[in-house]
Amino acid sequence: MFDVLTFAAVTQELREELLDGRIQRIGLVDPLTVAAEVYARGRRRALIASADPLRGRLLLADSLPSLDPALVTPFVLQARKYLRGGVLVGIEQAPLERVVTLSIAKRLPPHNAPRNRRGVTSPSSADGEDHRDDDEPNLDEALGIYEGGEIRRIDLIVEVMGRHSNLIMVDADGLVMESVKRVTPRMSRVRAVQPRRPYTLPPAQDKPDPRRLTSTGGDSLLTAADPGDDLARTLVRGLRAVSPQIAREAAFRATGDAATHVADISAEDRQELARHVRALFEPMLTGVWAPRVYERDGVVVGYAAIPMHHLAAVAEETALDRISAAIVRAGEASESVGGEAPRDHMQRRARLADAVRRERDKTRQRLHSIREQLAHAAEAERLRRWGELIFAHLWQIDPGQSELTVEGERIPLEPSIPAKVQALTLFEQYRKAQRAEGSLPEREAAAAARMGYFDQLLTHVEQSEGFAALEALREEFEAQVGPVDVAGDGSHKRPPKTPKRSPALTSAEGFPIHIGRSGRQNDAVTFDIAGPDDTWLHARGVPGSHVVIRWSPSGRDEDEQTIETAAALAAHYSNARSSGSVQVDVAKRRHVRKIKGAGPGMVTYRNERTVAVHPLDEETLRRAGRLT
Repeated sequence: MFDVLTFAAVTQELREELLDGRIQRIGLVDPLTVAAEVYARGRRRALIASADPLRGRLLLADSLPSLDPALVTPFVLQARKYLRGGVLVGIEQAPLERVVTLSIAKRLPPHNAPRNRRGVTSPSSADGEDHRDDDEPNLDEALGIYEGGEIRRIDLIVEVMGRHSNLIMVDADGLVMESVKRVTPRMSRVRAVQPRRPYTLPPAQDKPDPRRLTSTGGDSLLTAADPGDDLARTLVRGLRAVSPQIAREAAFRATGDAATHVADISAEDRQELARHVRALFEPMLTGVWAPRVYERDGVVVGYAAIPMHHLAAVAEETALDRISAAIVRAGEASESVGGEAPRDHMQRRARLADAVRRERDKTRQRLHSIREQLAHAAEAERLRRWGELIFAHLWQIDPGQSELTVEGERIPLEPSIPAKVQALTLFEQYRKAQRAEGSLPEREAAAAARMGYFDQLLTHVEQSEGFAALEALREEFEAQVGPVDVAGDGSHKRPPKTPKRSPALTSAEGFPIHIGRSGRQNDAVTFDIAGPDDTWLHARGVPGSHVVIRWSPSGRDEDEQTIETAAALAAHYSNARSSGSVQVDVAKRRHVRKIKGAGPGMVTYRNERTVAVHPLDEETLRRAGRLT
């Protein structure tokens, strides 16, 4: 997992391998991924950084991936001007953040000066990159290419933070020069990222430092937690920079169970918890890393910069020399970097998404065909009437005639076909339309419902996180269409049964909120968990999760703040999560009905009201104090 520990290990690896190296080529692999060829310590290596919301990363590769010369963006133009030919003079990670600053120094040519020592412009290839086979330069020599020129220091800041990931160029005055994602004040009231604006670090979490956690601090954290909560989730909420994977490992080391609940922790384990948490972050101080990759049934289920005992207990552990090799092996980097066959979660998810799209496209074609037949059925009487009129006026139709006008109606004719044959064809089309008319509306409704189901399933697949969640979605999909190979090895093994329910969240007002992450979970939260008077929410007009607020256990009245919080979650877990504002329908669960014969999670509802909200995830809502 690309967490703070992974970032720290990558930062150290880059310092050891690339510091004082010269950037010879730089360009974009895709709109959010930059790759640079760096000559250092007698060899060429590739530095790859990506702001992809799902595959954000920073790593060292042995060879440069293919750059896309057609991708000419303001960011890459600035990078070529100010970074290519520069020297990597600094690599620093922000404390306990997934943010690394790559500092590049370059002496820019004075105005109207020649572009190289020979007084001519340096040759470059069609993609705008310098391919010269220069020897590795001395640092002073590299910076002294342009006598009298100004040495400029530019920072390339790599932020890997999910959908907030970004690559940002910042000048010596701390002003943003360019970024792969521009963030306007309207898009983020907290932190805009635009040219000529001052750069600021992402807001730090106001939580205790896990490296300094004491037994007393750990005990206080557990005392304040809900006894029914998972220990891992409590650690993620309560400590800075603790990812779900780090939290599960801490829980496993302290109790022997990564999924243990707070209420089940013994007094002795409470005392040991802080020590285990500190031990996990110790490599950030010692610089001693031990990268690992974990595979189960030939599928990569995780990787880390240090051994993860909770993964080793259920998967095969492989030790690697470099953290970048672990990232590539796990599939976090693209295939062009030199990774193994695409068998990681991201690629499994892509395969399942492709399979769902194929079924959706077939259903769309079937629905289009049915609607064409319905249109023909609506014209059935006209077909019969035209056939009768042609028969009645055969005597006045000349060979090659293209139209018959009779009784105020113009009937098109095919000049190359005898009129009698055309009349018989119209009668046959009329009889076919009559036969189909009875079943077409029902078939149209079924196809439309199936289309909606595949849209919903595709949204769940694209938003799935983790091996178990994806396997549950594959199991659901296979129940509809048959076995699907998402591992890429031709196998169609039935996946293990997985839980149909996800843990409830709790609003700041104390009400449980349930979210369906698949069609089956949508059915479960709506029809098994929710009572008739509980509140049901869904993003309006787009595929997404069912969200339910349970009022019944507390006996308290509905709370509008909780409804707004649940609506923000419904917007986030929908196909409209990237929108600034999303319409969310709110209804009593008693007014929600399952569509007969449709796939899991397909419903109709009435008596709804609609609220407009900004999509927000759990972590954002917790930081805002709207979830506990």
